Amino acid sequence: QVQLVESGGGLVQAGGSLRLSCAASGLTFRQYMYGWFRQAPGKERELVASVSWSTYYAVSVKGRFTISRDNAKNTVYLQMNSLKPEDTAVYFCAAKFDDTHSTKMNDYNYWGQGTQVTVSS
Repeated sequence: QVQLVESGGGLVQAGGSLRLSCAASGLTFRQYMYGWFRQAPGKERELVASVSWSTYYAVSVKGRFTISRDNAKNTVYLQMNSLKPEDTAVYFCAAKFDDTHSTKMNDYNYWGQGTQVTVSS
């Protein structure tokens, strides 16, 4: 079956960096585009960044976060720099079968379990 497994979350001070990884299995990796969503307590899940043959970034993270994919390793990354306390959330990896970007959760076919990112002030 399809699995998306996130890793790399943790506790970091404001201004620090983390790199999240999402290892995909059970699907043809190249046929999908991938998104990183996040959900903070009491808030809706939102798209942070996505990657197909191009990239998309939410305004709140543009210039600080970088999404990338390694088709040889079936892995998607999210490099997060200059982290802020408001970046604290559970981060989810999601896969969408085609190459068009979408901010809508319902457009994504598969989801990981999430990894916690906590940024202290």
